[in-house]
Amino acid sequence: TLLAARYFSPHTKVFAGEPHGADDAYRSLLSGKIERSQAASIADGLLSNLGDKTFPIIREYVAGIITVMDSEIVSAMRMLWEELRIVVEPSGAVALAALLQQKEQFAGARTGIIISGGNVDPERAMALLHGQV
Repeated sequence: TLLAARYFSPHTKVFAGEPHGADDAYRSLLSGKIERSQAASIADGLLSNLGDKTFPIIREYVAGIITVMDSEIVSAMRMLWEELRIVVEPSGAVALAALLQQKEQFAGARTGIIISGGNVDPERAMALLHGQV
């Protein structure tokens, strides 16, 4: 995403969203070296470690990383379901959760988010939406 945005729209700022319990990219930017993932989040698709090929790209092109709590991810999942009738896995709702958390920062700006990840068990999704996980 960063490379495509940089190529097609060099002035576009790209912000990343990351679960607070798996914020290795955020911590890596702060320390300047790759940090290990804590792997403690419902966003299981984002629990892998940052790689040595992706970190330099993130370091150079990302405008910022917004970390979100699991409860914010569930709220974003709920909003997507209630407003758009889209079931999204927790990892796919992180970008929306980040945008909602920092909505004042993006107010009035032309903003797009990538929502992905329909790879979720419907029972688990409903349990998350009803606060049972």
